[in-house]
Amino acid sequence: MRFLLLLTGIAIAMQPAYAQQKRRTDSTSAIITYGFSSNGKPIPGNELQLAISGQRAHVIPGGHKQKEQQYLQMQEQATLQVLTLPNGQVYTLKKAFGEYTTPELLPDTATILGYVCKKAKLFIRSNTIEVWYTNALALKGTPNITIAPGLGLVLKIVRNGNSETLAKKITYKKIADSTLAWPVNTGTMVDDAAYMRQVIDSRYTTLPVFDQEQISWGNNTSNPVGEQLNQTYHYAGGTVILKKITLPAIQKGQTLFAELTQFSNGDAYDRTGSVFIIPVDKATSFLDGLQKGVGMLPLFTAKNGKQYQGIVATDNYLPALEILRFFTPFGVRQFNNQVKIAGYHWADSVIYKQDITELHGRLQGDVWLGVYIGNYDKGGHKVSLNLKYYPGDPEDENRPAPNWIYPAFNTTNLMEMAGQEYATLFDKDSLKVTVDIPEGVKNIQLRLLTTGHGGWGGGDEFNPKQNEVFVDGKRVYHFIPWRTDCATYRLSNPASGNFGNGLSSSDLSRSNWCPGTLTSPVYISLPDITPGKHTIQVAIPQGKPEGSSQSFWNVSGTLIGEKK
Repeated sequence: MRFLLLLTGIAIAMQPAYAQQKRRTDSTSAIITYGFSSNGKPIPGNELQLAISGQRAHVIPGGHKQKEQQYLQMQEQATLQVLTLPNGQVYTLKKAFGEYTTPELLPDTATILGYVCKKAKLFIRSNTIEVWYTNALALKGTPNITIAPGLGLVLKIVRNGNSETLAKKITYKKIADSTLAWPVNTGTMVDDAAYMRQVIDSRYTTLPVFDQEQISWGNNTSNPVGEQLNQTYHYAGGTVILKKITLPAIQKGQTLFAELTQFSNGDAYDRTGSVFIIPVDKATSFLDGLQKGVGMLPLFTAKNGKQYQGIVATDNYLPALEILRFFTPFGVRQFNNQVKIAGYHWADSVIYKQDITELHGRLQGDVWLGVYIGNYDKGGHKVSLNLKYYPGDPEDENRPAPNWIYPAFNTTNLMEMAGQEYATLFDKDSLKVTVDIPEGVKNIQLRLLTTGHGGWGGGDEFNPKQNEVFVDGKRVYHFIPWRTDCATYRLSNPASGNFGNGLSSSDLSRSNWCPGTLTSPVYISLPDITPGKHTIQVAIPQGKPEGSSQSFWNVSGTLIGEKK
């Protein structure tokens, strides 16, 4: 009798636990919390939650508020991705579970949070994804809507054997409407491609500067009166466009890119181009030359007897600070239909995009930004320029950033069509400039851009020449700037001449440039430079002229460093 009572007591004691387990198994409402790890090490502060209420689920990432929200509709077997932009526009992508990669079901099992899970495997963009899921619960969902939606409740995902998403706990509770946050306004329904474009663009800030502005010669375009903000000015016969704009302050860890889009509007040739800013913190600036004539710029007198306007810094003047050096291709877009070759699909335009984060300190507040393309064509070229600001990751916030930026020299004759001399000084001389390094500046580098020109067989465009950089008479850097990859960009050059040997003019190797490309700067570390005055010198064995043809070198140098 006592034995029977004991068994009965055990049964009664077990009943609440069994009932609770059954209730949980049958529950369709819970929050699953997931953590992340990489190579076996947990990633702290980066949790994700999956809120499930009946046939609906909401993926809630940790951290700051997201512009995009992701949902699962179990009854309709579909995912929803809803993007809300700062301007209030809403875009939604609805996608059936069947459109995602179908996983391979495997016999392996594992126990996670007390539940037996089955294993599946799938391959997405060359990544091996292993998934552990359970069908023992009424709850259905996945922390990543692109991975095995509808398979069951996914409790673990491993990517390439080293990146893991793992369920840490399941909290059974009624899900509040505010937590489920089911979208009331789905806005514009779009397809995959359109949605991805909106998502990517929403992750960073784009600041437009120029939009299909014409850079040409001889159109006598009238300029706005005075020095107005957000107005385009045309100088040097229309070959320079300039605008004064207000740029945002630096954000910690932020990355800044300049993106220029260019196409021909009549000019068929490869031309030198430059994106630049005009420092106005000295008594005289390059802006004075543009507005009042090249004679306003300080002169550099070379040993060949010529005088070169506005190319080096002085106590009262800073040259234009070059952001990008680019070269137009031969007639992209304008001449595409005039030159047809089977199998050649000409580009519509050329996009030049470069990280310019190291110049960010000069790109804030009111700034004069300009673009130059040397040409003598009334149609010329059209360009669009955007600055793109990408937020940094937390680990980027302590990244050192140059905040002392000093343009020391720039021989590119941006006012070529207004009489500024070509940089032929290297035939009998070197370029010398004296700079004064302030106290407290450290980690100084010289950001150097250099390209050789002289477009005939014996010219410096087609002949490698060593460039040397000296500081106070000591050589600190030397190299031969040379590009051998120009043939890579053939499809941007429809109007390029074709030779009898099968090569195109745009294929030929050149002195650090190709038609349709950027020229990347080199960064020269100057660890021995101290506060005070120093002489920087650039020496190049420039070739001799032939007839009316001459060689010249466009070199620009900006000192960058960290100032306390």
